[in-house]
Amino acid sequence: MLSGPGELLLALLAAFCIGMSKAGFSGISLISVFIMAELYGVVPSTGIVLPLLIFADVAVYPAFKKYGSWKPVWSLLPATVAGLAIGWWLLGVITSEPTARRVIGGCILGMVLLQALRIWKPALSDRLAHSRSFGSAAGVAGGITTMLANAAGPVIQLYLLSRRLPKMELLGIGARFFLLVNIMKLPLSGSLNLITPVTLMDNAKCVPGVVAGILIGKWLIQRVSQRVFEWMVISFAVLAAGRLLFFTPDQHRSRPAAVIQLLPVLESEQGEE
Repeated sequence: MLSGPGELLLALLAAFCIGMSKAGFSGISLISVFIMAELYGVVPSTGIVLPLLIFADVAVYPAFKKYGSWKPVWSLLPATVAGLAIGWWLLGVITSEPTARRVIGGCILGMVLLQALRIWKPALSDRLAHSRSFGSAAGVAGGITTMLANAAGPVIQLYLLSRRLPKMELLGIGARFFLLVNIMKLPLSGSLNLITPVTLMDNAKCVPGVVAGILIGKWLIQRVSQRVFEWMVISFAVLAAGRLLFFTPDQHRSRPAAVIQLLPVLESEQGEE
């Protein structure tokens, strides 16, 4: 449970980033992954974030319905389901948060390196992007990262960017893909007791942040060029991968330092009584 205005403000910021990501700026969702992992822990945070993602998916789907199609989604789905199964298994056996962070960061960084290949070796990149094995690898990586930390946005967007899709078509495919996949994840997260009445109460407090992020994101996405959009996706992915791979929060803290600074002074006074 969120226990103070400081934690609520951080959770609302994370929810705002979720809304922005669903409006088209997928990489920014990694900020929400990091904040929620700090507030709840890497594994428990997945149950907090998932209902917010589904709410946002349902809210934005009508806006992107006319772009893209379901065909690329169906081609990615078998590999993604395999990745979901692997991620679900990992959630049950991983007891170390640093390990979970490194698995997610490694998947994201791998897709960034493939984008670098697109720049350095465009002919090879084009052949790879249209190969069945590359699509399967992206689907599995997306399934693992979305199950472990709801962090598949950059993975899937980087894969779609490698196929040189226009911005709005990419967003239309992404809206379909994540709406379907996030709904599929519900019973898996429920079976691990990651979604409970208590977590849903925290979700309700975060809904205004999601709505604000969607509205502002939809306004911005129409005003950002294709090139800037691509570099934003890649930049957020690099930052997030580095953060997950090389930064391990202090496991002995009960709360993030930023949260402690935001909590009222009265809280510490009550603890001394």
